[in-house]
Amino acid sequence: MDCNSYDEKHARLIDMINEAERIVAFTGAGISTESGIPDFRSPNGLWSQMDPIMYDDFVASEETRLEDWRRRFIMNKDFAIAKPNEGHLALARLAQSGKLISTITQNIDGLHQKSGLSDEQVIEIHGNCTYGACLDCEEPVDLHWVERQIKATGATPRCSKCGGLIKAAIISFGQAMPQDKMHRAMQDAADCDLFIVLGSSLQVYPAANLPQIAKHHDAQLVIINRDPTPFDGLADLYIHGEIGTTMQGIGRP
Repeated sequence: MDCNSYDEKHARLIDMINEAERIVAFTGAGISTESGIPDFRSPNGLWSQMDPIMYDDFVASEETRLEDWRRRFIMNKDFAIAKPNEGHLALARLAQSGKLISTITQNIDGLHQKSGLSDEQVIEIHGNCTYGACLDCEEPVDLHWVERQIKATGATPRCSKCGGLIKAAIISFGQAMPQDKMHRAMQDAADCDLFIVLGSSLQVYPAANLPQIAKHHDAQLVIINRDPTPFDGLADLYIHGEIGTTMQGIGRP
């Protein structure tokens, strides 16, 4: 990569996107913080203010489940008012053009769907906090119903179909990653000719393996992130800057 200035790098990004036929995007917290969503893992993130709730503790303790839901309802107020930024919208435009085959995301806020991507176009490897699901039968559950039930009874509700525990449809600490989604993410990384990282520190595994899979299968790699990542040296192009500014206008005719 011979580009040095931001303008040179931005021009190279546009050329790479125009030349690509099968693009995969991989998004992390950095794209959502630009929409006002707090992040979790940064020095000032949510996990520096409170300990995360482990999956086994959620399953074992009603008190822990109530605390988990209390936090979830507070966080979801921020998620509900957040709007997609230009980074999200650029990916939606690339999908509409047929170039973007999927968006793999570590984010749980549903902003990619708000931007216009379908559920099928988004691979949510850490789940989605905008609805709940039964841990046994995976029946989806409306979170407003859960909140009403807790307020009315003081207890966490059970699944109406099988009686199982209901949890927000996210992957908690200590919970197994969804193997079907990870398999699809790895397959898409292997099948693309351009893999674009947007707002991920690339420090959380196994997701951080995806750029390496793409490169191993001869895709070009672009990393757009505010701070350096461990894979900048592997990238064909990296840009340290704001995602919305960098992606503004990309995908427009």
